[in-house]
Amino acid sequence: MQKRSLAIFIPLIFIGCSSSSRSDPQNTVQPAVLVFSRTAGYRHASIPDGIAAIQRLGAANHFAVAASEDASLFNDATLAGYKAVIFLCTTGDVLDLNQMSAFQRYIEAGGGFVGIHSASDTEHHWPWYGHLVGAYFQSHPAIQPASVRIEDFTNPSTAFLPMNWQRVDEWYNFATNPRANVHVLATVDENTYAGGTMGSDHPIAWCHLYDGGRGWYTAGGHTIQSYSEPLFQRHILGGIEYATGLKAANCQ
Repeated sequence: MQKRSLAIFIPLIFIGCSSSSRSDPQNTVQPAVLVFSRTAGYRHASIPDGIAAIQRLGAANHFAVAASEDASLFNDATLAGYKAVIFLCTTGDVLDLNQMSAFQRYIEAGGGFVGIHSASDTEHHWPWYGHLVGAYFQSHPAIQPASVRIEDFTNPSTAFLPMNWQRVDEWYNFATNPRANVHVLATVDENTYAGGTMGSDHPIAWCHLYDGGRGWYTAGGHTIQSYSEPLFQRHILGGIEYATGLKAANCQ
C-alpha cells in the first residue's frame, strides 16, 4: 500500500563542500553526507541545532553536509552521491514505498547509515529498517541525568569518552534488546536514573554491518543542549566517520 508522505521540505544546504582545484594539494573532492530530519509524528525542537552541529563538524573535518526534509531525494541517483545518510530525530513514516526501496538498495550497495535519537521511532512497520536502526523506541521517562557506561574504547565514536559518561538526556527504552544483532558501544545504567525498563543490560549506542552497508546509532540527542556538548558532538562525529568509511571500526 502506498504510504502518505508529508509535503514539508527545507532547501538543501551544503557546508564545507569545495571542488578540487590546483590550490588543493590533495586534489580530492570531499565526501558528502545527507542529514534527513523529516517528521511525521513528534517533532524535536533540537533538530535545527542538530543540523547546525553536523554542519560545523563537516566544515571542521573535511566532509560536505547536505540537509533536507525532501523525501524525493531517496532515489538511486541522488543517494549514490552520499557516503552516509543521517536520520536526525526523524519520526513516523517518512518514506513512500519507492523511496524505501531506493534506500534499501543504497545500503545494499555499501552505503552508510547514522541514526540519532528518534531515528528509532521511525518506520515502525518496515522490518528491514528496524534491523538497520537496531531496535525500535518503545517509551521514555522524563529528561534527567544518568550514567552511560562505555563498552568499546576503540570505536571512533566512544574511544575518547570516560568509562562512566555523565550527561542529561531523554533515555529511551527499546522494544527489544539489540545486543544479539549489533555491536554495543555503550549502555545506560538504570540505577542512576528513574524510569528504565530494560534492566541491567540497556544498550544506548551501537554499530553493525548490515545488508552490505554500515549502521551506527545513538539514542542521545533529544535536548537542544546535547548539540553544544563537546563530547556528544565528538560521539556523533565518530559515528559519521564510521558510517562513511572514513575511519575503521570493529562493528561485527
